[in-house]
Amino acid sequence: MTGSFHPLLMLLALMIGVTVVYQALDVTPRIGASRIAWQRTAWYGVGTWMIGLGLWAQHFLGILVRVPQLNDGLEPLSCVISGVLALLLAFIALRTADAEIMSRRRLLLGAALLGAVSVMLHLVMLTSLHLSISSMAHPLRLVIWFVLAGIASAGALHVLHLFRARPKRSRRRRVIAAFATALALNAVLHAAMRWSQQDFRPGTPADASAVMWVGAIIWLVALLSILASLAMSEWVAQLYKRTHHLAGSLDHLNDRLRHLATHDALTGLPNRPMLVERLQLALAGARAGHGHVAVVYLDLDGFKNVNDSLGHSVGDMLLCAVAERLTSLLRYDSLARVGGDEFVAVLDRMRHADSAERIVERMLAAMQEPFVVQGVQLRATPSIGVAHFPQDGDDVESLIAHADVAMYAAKQSGRNGYSIYDTRMRERAERVMTIQRALLTAIEDGSLSLHFQPKHDSHTGAIVGAEALARWHHATLGNVPPIEFIGVAERSGQIGRIGEWVIRESCRQLSEWRARGLAPVRIAINLSPLQLNQPGLVETAARIAAEAHVDPAQIMFEVTETMAMENAERTTLMLKDFRARGFEFAIDDFGTGYSSLAYLQKFQVRQLKIDQFFIQALEDGGPEARAIIAAIIELAHTLNMEVVAEGVETQLQADLLRTLGCDQVQGYYLSMPMPPGEFEQRYLTRTAADCALAD
Repeated sequence: MTGSFHPLLMLLALMIGVTVVYQALDVTPRIGASRIAWQRTAWYGVGTWMIGLGLWAQHFLGILVRVPQLNDGLEPLSCVISGVLALLLAFIALRTADAEIMSRRRLLLGAALLGAVSVMLHLVMLTSLHLSISSMAHPLRLVIWFVLAGIASAGALHVLHLFRARPKRSRRRRVIAAFATALALNAVLHAAMRWSQQDFRPGTPADASAVMWVGAIIWLVALLSILASLAMSEWVAQLYKRTHHLAGSLDHLNDRLRHLATHDALTGLPNRPMLVERLQLALAGARAGHGHVAVVYLDLDGFKNVNDSLGHSVGDMLLCAVAERLTSLLRYDSLARVGGDEFVAVLDRMRHADSAERIVERMLAAMQEPFVVQGVQLRATPSIGVAHFPQDGDDVESLIAHADVAMYAAKQSGRNGYSIYDTRMRERAERVMTIQRALLTAIEDGSLSLHFQPKHDSHTGAIVGAEALARWHHATLGNVPPIEFIGVAERSGQIGRIGEWVIRESCRQLSEWRARGLAPVRIAINLSPLQLNQPGLVETAARIAAEAHVDPAQIMFEVTETMAMENAERTTLMLKDFRARGFEFAIDDFGTGYSSLAYLQKFQVRQLKIDQFFIQALEDGGPEARAIIAAIIELAHTLNMEVVAEGVETQLQADLLRTLGCDQVQGYYLSMPMPPGEFEQRYLTRTAADCALAD
């Protein structure tokens, strides 16, 4: 200590300043990283208290450095006011630095506020010590002091923001920055006190010792409080870090589950629910005037042949390659996979409506290049349909449906091209939508019915069974062809409900015929691909048969060869389950798929139904067609299966099939599908009578 200058207090003030600035550099990034409101509020509160207390202590010690005596003591109210101003100073600093980008305007405004509060804090502290402020109250000195405080504050805010933006800076850099900033703040305070020195009265060594003791106590209390708060904040930060890690793991798991629910498992593209959400946002943007919107529906030509000839693993790899190529032309979130080989793209924010055509033409050009899958070159050309908002539909479902209709028009026009939805397609689209809506009540209103087409023994002509076929007569649409309404039901997801009705109605009819003493007959029921993938199908069929008191052996389910081979292992297990419940099974459309003899043996089905393509070729296909059918019949008999020929339309076909050893025949030549009453009268009544005569 020399005269009215206390070097030790100067050093203590610097230590407090370094600690305070270090704390500010630690709290600011934590505030910036907090995304929950209560966490940000908590860090603001802790930071304001610690930094405010430190600033108050540093400032107080800085004043005491040049105070020779404290004969008049402290003025309590001014001390409290100075503490409040110090807390305000800390809050303004934290709030100003808490920004993603520190604009020049924000920096200057924050520095000005901090400079003004700093000047007020200094004057109030001088008052609390009963020191004269007349020299500091001079306007010129106030302006100079305000400018110096503002410059120092701007530098401190800049440093705070740097550490907020880069929270992973090393501790060494933080200490260096804290020391440099604290030194600058102390220098400004020292300069202000030199201007105030002329008003001080000289004191004795005892007065100086008293000043030292007061300063040391303030330093110790403030330092311990700050260090305790710092340790507490570090402990809370570590606890938060562990909690955040656990929460992050849960968030990651939730994000993963959400991704699986909204994205296709094979290609990783958004699925239909995600597409609907994406299109809803695009339509909202278009209604607000943000460009044009179009929906593009894409279907691969001949993809089924790839699956049938090369297997589903190759087909899956081809789909992934197609998805990758398409996403290179479009935004990732604008393309979705909605079916086996079907993709839908949402084109939004287009400046011109015809921009969609240029994009589609680029897609077509890109798809002309072959794909290389496992060393094999494959072509996957697309048929594309386009629907524009709002002229082709003003909601999500109508736009997708109309783009689908336009895609089918492109297929009918020769494939490997695109069609724009127009009024000529509207009638077809409206019919599809009408069918889809009417199917919802077709079971309840009785417009859906079952017809039965007999199967005959090819040698005796006797009836040996029948196939249940759904027929639909709508009040306004009339007789709707099965190929039309079944297709709509499959695409709209209603086929499961209709398929269950077919099983239930077939069992009800069998139960009614048995109750009336008519001869038993085996009924064949077709299963669609969607039904086959439904969980609980076997249990549902068994329950329906049990409720109707029908012997499961009277029910034979038919699946196409392609369906059976799509997942042969799963089909094997399902057929085993069906057989365990007493049901029979048949492979339909045999000869058009990609069968494995090993799996045919594993399937252990009761019948093979030769596809009508081969039957039609009997008359004009030469010896090759007969040789193919003969081979199929011999193969089936070797595996202890019956052979049924479907689509028999002439006497010659029936005779040739009988000669080749076919077991059963079915087709328009023998009988058209007919209502239950007519089937009963023509076949079951006569059969029952024949049985009675034989008895």
